[in-house]
Amino acid sequence: MIIAVDTGGTKTLVAAFGRNGKLLRSQKFPTPRDGQEYIELVSTTILSVADDGEIDAISVAVPGMVKGLVALWCPNLGWKNFAVGTQLKKRFRCPLFVENDANLAGLAETRALPKVPETCLYVTVSTGIGTGIIVEGKLHPAFNNSESGHMVLEYDGRMREWESFASGRAIKSTHDSYARDIHDKHIWNQIADKISRGLAALLPLFNPEIIIIGGSIGTYYNRYDEALRKHLQRYMSPHLPTPEIRQAVHPEEAVIYGCYYYALDQLNS
Repeated sequence: MIIAVDTGGTKTLVAAFGRNGKLLRSQKFPTPRDGQEYIELVSTTILSVADDGEIDAISVAVPGMVKGLVALWCPNLGWKNFAVGTQLKKRFRCPLFVENDANLAGLAETRALPKVPETCLYVTVSTGIGTGIIVEGKLHPAFNNSESGHMVLEYDGRMREWESFASGRAIKSTHDSYARDIHDKHIWNQIADKISRGLAALLPLFNPEIIIIGGSIGTYYNRYDEALRKHLQRYMSPHLPTPEIRQAVHPEEAVIYGCYYYALDQLNS
C-alpha cells in the first residue's frame, strides 16, 4: 500500500491507498507547530491506517518549499529547515518522498481532467494560497519551489503578499465568517476580485491552458465563478486569452490523491 500524508496549515490527513488507487482508510488531526510532536503524531497515525499491511512507500505533502527530504520553509507552520522526511525514514523502512502540497494537488487534479493539457495552473486557496504548475501531466522541477501565494502585489494602496488579503485566513479576518457561511454576492465579488489579482499576475508568465481552483475556498467556487472570470478579464491584457477555469474535482482532498500519484510515479520510474 501507499501511505499519503497531507500536512496542512491547520490539519493533517493521513490515508492508506491500495496500489490500484483505492482509498482504504484515513485519519485526520490538527497539525502541530512543534516539529517533534508532528513526527510522533504522523508516525502513530501511519501505523494506524496501515493496519498491519505492508507499506510500499510514504508520500508526504507539506505547505511550503521543499528540498529533498527537508521542508525548507513552511511559513504557516513556522517551520524552517525541518528534516521531516529524514526523521520519518528513521521509523519506516520504505521509500519516502516529500513534496509541496499545491504541486501534488495540481498533479492529481490535472490527471483527473478528460484530457491532460500541456500546461495547467492549479491554485489552492485555503489557510494560505499555493500554486502548482503541471506540465504534460507531471511536476516540472523548474517550478516545484514556486511560492506564488507570497508574491507581492499592490492592493488597497500598498504592497502586500497575495495570500495576506485573498486566502481563507484573510477572508475570515476581513468578514468575521468562514467561507461556508458567506452567501452575500457582494462579499463573494470582493473575494473573487482579490483572487483574480494574483491570477492576472501569473497568467502572462505561464500561459496555462486551464486553471483549476481548489482548497477550502475552491469548495464554494460556484458562489464566485462568474465574478472571478469578469475580474480576470478586466485585469488581463486584451491580447492574452483568459484560459478555461475549473473547480477542482476534489477541492479539499486533491493533495492526498496527489501524494498517491507522486509515489506511484516515483516507484515506477
